[in-house]
Amino acid sequence: MEEHELTAILRRFADSGWELISVPANAYLSGEDCKEELIAAVEQANEECGSCGCEYDALYRRFLELKQSL
Repeated sequence: MEEHELTAILRRFADSGWELISVPANAYLSGEDCKEELIAAVEQANEECGSCGCEYDALYRRFLELKQSL
């Protein structure tokens, strides 16, 4: 279940249009070995935008909770 949820979150990031998270999310979904880059990007996105009130705020936090499943 967590893996499906994680994939759904990554697809949302990939479709976000925000290069910071869309590029590493797309790369990871394409099978590239970029786990550390992806985690760092989401941590940065959470710092920069994690409390702005957008739909992604909760997704950043949930991804960071699930990142061990990558």
